Amino acid sequence: MFIADERFQTIYVDGSDTWTLQIKYVQARDEGEYECQISTEQKMSHVVHLSVIVPKIEIIGDRDRYVRTGSTVALHCVINQSVEAPSYVFWYHGGNRVLTDQYGKLAIHSPTQTENGFDSKLVIHNARLEDSGNYTCSPSNLDSASVHLHVLNGEHPAAIQRGISAAPGGCRALWWLAGSVSLSSNQGRRMYVLIVLLAVLLVTYQQSIRLAYNVIR
Repeated sequence: MFIADERFQTIYVDGSDTWTLQIKYVQARDEGEYECQISTEQKMSHVVHLSVIVPKIEIIGDRDRYVRTGSTVALHCVINQSVEAPSYVFWYHGGNRVLTDQYGKLAIHSPTQTENGFDSKLVIHNARLEDSGNYTCSPSNLDSASVHLHVLNGEHPAAIQRGISAAPGGCRALWWLAGSVSLSSNQGRRMYVLIVLLAVLLVTYQQSIRLAYNVIR
């Protein structure tokens, strides 16, 4: 075997007739066919196809979360296509590791197996302004995933909209908070169009009333 990658190594055990190809720290690009050849007078070979399963990690929901002070926030870190459970899952707030505290404000649930993989959960009770910031889920030997939490101190939906519009790269979805009613971005657009139409009808109606009043005079 001739390859510059030191992750690949052939292993032969004295007194046996077996050669082993070892690949350390397997990567997605290692997937494909590998052929073992025996240099005899009649050439012999055997082909093996290596499939590499690449785990996918994400925190369920939007990259930006908007909640009011006093809310309970649950962040779910889902690991799909993993053949085994991670040894650990660490959560970070900014650059600091999040730990379960004795007062019950922060709770980290160990990874549990789901239908498609594993799920780790971070729960923040009674969210405060200082809980705002970037939260990162970092499983062992895997890439990490992050979300940004915005804790709002009684801001109105307009303030939420301005905050999303000002966010770098925008936001995939917008949630309008109006009392106990939540509207998604698509619903919000439909509601916006409806409000505009009602405003136009109201202005037209007022103009008609003024015109009729002037005619009567």
